[in-house]
Amino acid sequence: MQIFKSTLNIDFMGKSRAALIFSGVSLVIFVLSIIIQGLNMGIDFTGGTLVEVGFKEPVELAKVRAALAGGGFDDASVQHFGNTKDILIRLAPSEEGGSEVQSNRAFDELNRAIGNAELRRVEFVGPQVGDELSEDGGLAMLYALIGILIYVALRFEYRLSLGAVIATIHDVLFTVGLFSLFQIEFDLPVLAAVLAVIGYSLNDTIVIYDRIRENFRKMRKGSAEQIVNVSLNQTLSRTIMTSFTTLLVLFALFIFGGEIIHGFALALIIGVIVGTYSTIYVASKAALLLGISKADLMPVKKEGVANDGSQV
Repeated sequence: MQIFKSTLNIDFMGKSRAALIFSGVSLVIFVLSIIIQGLNMGIDFTGGTLVEVGFKEPVELAKVRAALAGGGFDDASVQHFGNTKDILIRLAPSEEGGSEVQSNRAFDELNRAIGNAELRRVEFVGPQVGDELSEDGGLAMLYALIGILIYVALRFEYRLSLGAVIATIHDVLFTVGLFSLFQIEFDLPVLAAVLAVIGYSLNDTIVIYDRIRENFRKMRKGSAEQIVNVSLNQTLSRTIMTSFTTLLVLFALFIFGGEIIHGFALALIIGVIVGTYSTIYVASKAALLLGISKADLMPVKKEGVANDGSQV
């Protein structure tokens, strides 16, 4: 059953100017945020000790910070983990003893100052490992973008290829920028989600571009903007249903999946929403701004072969 009628005629490109202004302003804010305050890197990248402590009663973060400061952990990062009874503590790497010594000292200080504490989990990542993960993660994202550039360059006319790359970079900056702006922890699962967003965004863009290329060759009348609008309307039901069903799963993961995968699910939720938006208003508009036309997408004629493929 189709949700949208085939005669649906939404003027997407007529609203593209406002969308481009929104994207431009947002990207400027996100890039400035990344440059000025950076990302709130998780222990996977920074190195250090991660300690999860549970209490029988709700506890205030101020009391936890004061207890840790009294034990010499002035730079400890403290946050609630799922509820107000569970605390997640990040300790910077220290030359005085290993992670076990650090975690035991921190736990003892909390038990002494607050009481009724239960040590749930301790994780340690060395500074060298954190640096290697940061470098490898950045290279993974770069290689993914290079691979996409090569793929779309081979599959589409160069104006469409550039539009796909612009939309993909837009989605990555949007997702990473939101994590920077609100200082949400950026760890390995979030990086994996960003890489998944790259693939999702590209797949959605390719579906639209295939229809645009097909309509440029089939429709004899209409401007480039009108043909793009027709193509977007024809694929709208597929785009919305794909995004809707994907978001259902992601919201379920975010709500019921536990604190561990909140960042992963949140990054994918942002990426799917932004990817759907960019497919319509960034990738398609970019192709138009680059001057795509019917002549650019017509199949190349071969000598001795008619337009219908028969020999002459």
